[in-house]
Amino acid sequence: MDSFLDQGKLPDRTPNMIPITQSSGGSAPIYAGIDLGGTSIHAAAVQVGRILAEAGSKTPLDAGPDQVVARIAGLVEELRESLETLGTLEGVCVGAPGAVDTEAGVVRNAPNLGWSNVPLARDLSALVNLPVVVDNDVNVGAIGEYAHGAGRGSRHMAAVFVGTGVGGALIVEGDLHRGFRGAAGEFGHMVVVPDGRECGCGRRGCVEAYASKTAMEAILRDRAIQGQASCVFEIMATREKARISSSVIEAALMEEDPLMLEVMAEAQGHLATLVANLVNAIDPEVVVFGGGLAARLGDTFVEPIDRLAREGFLQQDGAGRIRIVPGTLGDHAGTVGAAAVAARRLSADQARQG
Repeated sequence: MDSFLDQGKLPDRTPNMIPITQSSGGSAPIYAGIDLGGTSIHAAAVQVGRILAEAGSKTPLDAGPDQVVARIAGLVEELRESLETLGTLEGVCVGAPGAVDTEAGVVRNAPNLGWSNVPLARDLSALVNLPVVVDNDVNVGAIGEYAHGAGRGSRHMAAVFVGTGVGGALIVEGDLHRGFRGAAGEFGHMVVVPDGRECGCGRRGCVEAYASKTAMEAILRDRAIQGQASCVFEIMATREKARISSSVIEAALMEEDPLMLEVMAEAQGHLATLVANLVNAIDPEVVVFGGGLAARLGDTFVEPIDRLAREGFLQQDGAGRIRIVPGTLGDHAGTVGAAAVAARRLSADQARQG
């Protein structure tokens, strides 16, 4: 199978499947991977999974899409300057939150950014004079972990990213699976509590309504109103955090705050139900947890999920070979994965044109 990162002919595959390599080594082009978030933008110049230079910025949300695109362009220029004699950038991929038309390079809907139908690839390409591709941020994070992180060596992988929301991605036989309509991987909106808490999507009982940082903060506040004491809000005030963060959750857990421990255990239980369902449905070799909580807490976060999920595996024969692990790339999963997408997509375009 052709390498996801190597130059070469595009394999004969359906538009909904992207081949991904797990190989490395040798001289290779350098690509810019951009992780575009609702609060910050991370950029990295990457050569076959190796970060050569980095840059970052706050996301200027109040200024509109044009200013955000200009900020990304500025970060690309910073990467170019940092590379100096190491090489030149061959292209860019942006991992954007929300629904993305990957063929057109358009961000169709990104609620956290307030974007609708933004031609990101076209506009950024005009500013940086490089080819640009765009994909969903969770997809590129999963590709990063698959090609260069915790999923390396597997052929079937599910990724669950826990942050402001709960996102997911699925790799089957080494390919990113987008589904019939390009809508696969919405693990955070699988229902674990029928008629449960309302989710941001408008439905009830989704994993995201219990296990995301947004949901955990809402549950903590609800129970504090009901009289349960917690140090979480004092920690937030001391650190001048308007919203709960992974570092706040970690601090509260280290203080053994009873309410934080309770809410976290419930979230882990719901994530375990999700993992058991995924294993029963698709039988992956590895389930990788990414996002801020997994990066901050590591095995402390994932081990209880692992233990509880295994109780729900229908087929126990060989279940010990299934790995449920935190990602190894941490905050770099998005940039490394985006660079991998850029490498494969742009090298395939060159092969077709040549």
